[in-house]
Amino acid sequence: MTESQPKDTPQSSAKKPTSKRPARRAGGGAPSGRRRAREAAVQGLYQWLLTGDDAGVIDAHIREQDEFSKADAVHFDALLHGCITLAAALDAVLAKHVDRKTTELSPIEHAILMVGSYELAHCLDIPYKVAINESVELAKSFGGTDGHKYVNGVLDRAAAELRSAEVQAMQNTRSTPRS
Repeated sequence: MTESQPKDTPQSSAKKPTSKRPARRAGGGAPSGRRRAREAAVQGLYQWLLTGDDAGVIDAHIREQDEFSKADAVHFDALLHGCITLAAALDAVLAKHVDRKTTELSPIEHAILMVGSYELAHCLDIPYKVAINESVELAKSFGGTDGHKYVNGVLDRAAAELRSAEVQAMQNTRSTPRS
């Protein structure tokens, strides 16, 4: 996070985060169900981080939103409830890779980092590069200026810890000369 990046405070962040730009897939199409699930989970985690509301209340509120019908509900459940249930463990992983206490992170970047670290640790069907890239895209949509760079750096370091074999295999592939 850079100095020019505003820190969210409960007073200035009373509204739920809204995307600054529509999320698009690499091919230019509509966002996937998983992307929408991540967006909804970030919004729910943001609310939870600011208010401490019950996960069930947050879940119900998010599901009432018009766009939720296009989200992958199973992935949303895993992300929202998994991140809330495992918040202390996720923060312990993040604490090794951030430059301040996780409680001092902006709530939106904290929520995005929780989603990214949850996917790295628990969604092994998602390649680590995809988990990182999806979090970076969330930070571009919802986070502060240059927040996506911070998210990328933190999750890249977390991936080396959480997915060491996959990261090593990717590095070995890049360093192998091709004929």
